Amino acid sequence: MDNFAYLFAAYTAIFAAIFLYVMFIWNRQSRLDQELRALESKLAALTAASDDAPEPESEKSV
Repeated sequence: MDNFAYLFAAYTAIFAAIFLYVMFIWNRQSRLDQELRALESKLAALTAASDDAPEPESEKSV
């Protein structure tokens, strides 16, 4: 039990590193989710705008 302090310090450092990594990934995932929602809303707006636009003369059915 002479090296119990070193063992405790090593486990503390490892758990702290894993915790920080998980927090980093969680933050990154949140930002990606926000960006995905923004892109989906832009795509929906563009799709709605293109559906409402009149058809050009050259593309009208005969």
